[in-house]
Amino acid sequence: MSQITRFRQLTLLVAIFSSLLVLHSNQVNAAETKIRALLVTGGCCHDYEFQAKAMQLAAKKRGVNIDWTVVNDGGKGTDAQIKLYENKDWAKGFDVIVHNECFAATTDADYIRSITKSHKEGANAVVIHCAMHTYRDAKIDDWRQMLGVTSRRHDHQSNYTVNVVAKDHPTMKGFPDGYKMPKDELYIIEKVWPNTTILAKSTSERDGKEHAVFWTNKYGKARVFGTTYGHSNGTFSDEKFLDVLTQGIQWAAGSLKE
Repeated sequence: MSQITRFRQLTLLVAIFSSLLVLHSNQVNAAETKIRALLVTGGCCHDYEFQAKAMQLAAKKRGVNIDWTVVNDGGKGTDAQIKLYENKDWAKGFDVIVHNECFAATTDADYIRSITKSHKEGANAVVIHCAMHTYRDAKIDDWRQMLGVTSRRHDHQSNYTVNVVAKDHPTMKGFPDGYKMPKDELYIIEKVWPNTTILAKSTSERDGKEHAVFWTNKYGKARVFGTTYGHSNGTFSDEKFLDVLTQGIQWAAGSLKE
């Protein structure tokens, strides 16, 4: 064997070994990646303890490493200003804020803007169901602009069909077009804000109009994923819904590639 041949073999072995090291390193890094999530929940009309646990178990079942901080505050009414937001750095240290609260009658503009300010500056968000009707009675649009949609009412509960319109978006991976949801409310979307991308729609059984049910939004520096579904424990027990919700959390946190 010539010296040139030996050199070529050695070079090939080094290249293979280096590639294996990089692959192993990437696998270790992926396994160690942890999403720091703050779940803000509470208020009217839903079983928030069940839903919080369902989200945590869903992420664990899907192998998504999330370090959860849960703030369940504000009681069971529709008007509350929770202590969390008294700290101007309330969102600091989290990769994503999950909003699953319901405070429609809270209207204080300064209070609402103390929340949206953090999001506009880069606090990524996931917004679920009654988060759309939170601060509904407020005259300012800051919260609604952060959500990406405006809604003030909903249709009756039914098994609505989901029509996927952005099947290649990573949050919708594995979600079948034409899927029948567990019994849930269909929120009436009055306005879709300019930076919103609709991912899926459902049709009203009352008037035949389509309404966004999954979407993404860009609000300042923040990535926002939203869904109007999430009223019932049946929805939070549905594996397909939990697939999308978990992927939405990953996407908003920046750990799921486009």
